[in-house]
Amino acid sequence: MKRWNCVAVIEIADGSNLRQEARDALNRVRQELISRQTEDGHWEGRLSSSALSTATAISAMAAMLDQVADDDQARLRRLIELGVGYLNNQQNPDGGFGDTDRSHSNIATSYLVLAAMTMAKNAVGRSLSADAKASLDGYIASAGGITGLRQRYGKDKTFVVPILSNLAIAGLLDWKQVPALPFEAAALPQSWYRLASMPVVSYAIPALVAIGQAKHFHHPSWFLPLRMVRRCLVSRTLGVLDRIQPDSGGYLEATPLTAFVMMSLASSGRGDHSVCRRGLSFLEASVREDGSWPIDTNLATWVTSLSIAALSADPEDDREWCQPGLVEWLLSCQHQVRHPFTGADPGGWGWTDLSGAVPDGDDTPAAILALRCLDRQCDDSEITSDVDIAISAGQSWLMGLQNRDGGMPTFCRGWGKLPFDRSSTDLTAHAIRAWAVSGTSAEGEQNFGNVVVKAIAFLIRSQQPDGSWLPLWFGNQDREEEDNPFYGTAKVLLVTNSAVGAAVDQWQVARHRAVDFLISTQNADGGWGGGPSITPVYGESSPVNSKQTCSDFTSTVEESALVVEALIQFKTDSQSGPELQSGPELDRKQSASTAIDQAIIRGTEFLIQTTRHRLFDVPWPIGFYFAKLWYYELLYPLIYTASALGHFLSLVDADSSGGSTKTL
Repeated sequence: MKRWNCVAVIEIADGSNLRQEARDALNRVRQELISRQTEDGHWEGRLSSSALSTATAISAMAAMLDQVADDDQARLRRLIELGVGYLNNQQNPDGGFGDTDRSHSNIATSYLVLAAMTMAKNAVGRSLSADAKASLDGYIASAGGITGLRQRYGKDKTFVVPILSNLAIAGLLDWKQVPALPFEAAALPQSWYRLASMPVVSYAIPALVAIGQAKHFHHPSWFLPLRMVRRCLVSRTLGVLDRIQPDSGGYLEATPLTAFVMMSLASSGRGDHSVCRRGLSFLEASVREDGSWPIDTNLATWVTSLSIAALSADPEDDREWCQPGLVEWLLSCQHQVRHPFTGADPGGWGWTDLSGAVPDGDDTPAAILALRCLDRQCDDSEITSDVDIAISAGQSWLMGLQNRDGGMPTFCRGWGKLPFDRSSTDLTAHAIRAWAVSGTSAEGEQNFGNVVVKAIAFLIRSQQPDGSWLPLWFGNQDREEEDNPFYGTAKVLLVTNSAVGAAVDQWQVARHRAVDFLISTQNADGGWGGGPSITPVYGESSPVNSKQTCSDFTSTVEESALVVEALIQFKTDSQSGPELQSGPELDRKQSASTAIDQAIIRGTEFLIQTTRHRLFDVPWPIGFYFAKLWYYELLYPLIYTASALGHFLSLVDADSSGGSTKTL
């Protein structure tokens, strides 16, 4: 590719002005993103419909059907029939089912659909056709059956036991094959949970209780003392389920978790319990017109925080999107009391403003960064004071969450034995950025310095041999291990030198290795990530005919935009922050400068092209939900593209105004 000198403008090969092209693309993306705001100014987004969630909802309602009043039965039958209709349109060519309509088949979702369709046939007389059922059976057999299911999750019983119990409730598996869960442990004080060697992750306590009780009911322990203890604690632990159920009725606002609780209680004759009735209200409120359910109601707080930061990145941002009340709305999402679900202290944010949210280590830093973006142009001193107080509380909350290894878990400190409770690189990097937000006291800054040192050490230890970092909550379905080094590496590279403080050479070496990884993995289309599964979907989805067709693209908008922003942040940071003073790493950094410039330009061109094709309307399942469930979010392509293009324009404008001397 031709080298461009970024003095006033950056030119691309066809002679057009890349800055203007980027400006036009950003204007379009901003307009689309702003149009998705709710009436009160925040964003709600829309999660993908989920075959997995829909299947669990069907099973829960079918299990309750004969235990509710006649009027309720009529409503349940209608919802079950709608769900069956949706699932009948979601089977993949290989016979299996994926978590979304853009996901590969997997053994977990396929088994849950099999269970749901079996129960639906008994409840409403509708199921898969004979050919579709045979095809599904064939996929399950080819994926290894129950053995394949167990292998998918390894030692983590968080999701495999609910699936096995669903199969047992459907009559497809003997309860002897369902592992017992120690539901009696829920009778312990909440602060003891992490010491009790729970076989499930911290957020799965409702499933532990309900499924453990169902196993006890259908196949109690042969060991009499244990059986007696469990019998005595059924009522008490059922009270735990009742106490931690949110007002909406949906545990974590999640259909699968709520449905597993409902079907388990119903299988032991307690379908009319208040927990089940509230759960049913949640399912009725969250079903979509096509008969499907998403994995969660929404990610309103998360996508609002990300949208604020993305729009604020535009150097020409006019703030017209910042409607009155947006600051107050985001402040209102901060949890002010100890959380009944995880026992989390006040001060954190969850992913939504709804009652089922739980404060966590990713949404909290996102909210802190968004509030500081909003506060910079706020003239109301009272609001500014409220923002400072909220940010300080959130930063302290993050300090209390940090694990002993220096990394940040999602919900609970010290649970780290199972996958989704461990320290993670993406959350740790996010927390470091939040601790760097100004406005804290001198004592607070000193404390943050201590935790940042530990966090950076964790990140250095966690870097992969190829220079990448792997995130916890995001993946790439076309990679063999379903991991996503593009997302993880980009998120860590957003940590600036100023956030780290006295940046040590070891950290700088790690950053340069990460940049080398990203440059070496840039795809031919100029983007990152993606894979074979994306090309046919992009090709079908483009409403635009141009010289370059969508079938030429193999990268995702989301991953590409994240990497472009990260490379721009690295380039900007390297001009002002402490750098390597000598040695081979410095020489390598200097020789790589041109490669970084070219990668940024090619990545920006990719984002411009995909914007022209409106591929921001084709979100990709890069998100992991609980227990490695795939999802996509309609706002992610818009948010990430807006942020990347905004930072690109800031970089170009700094160059053209003489603010720095970068060669692009």
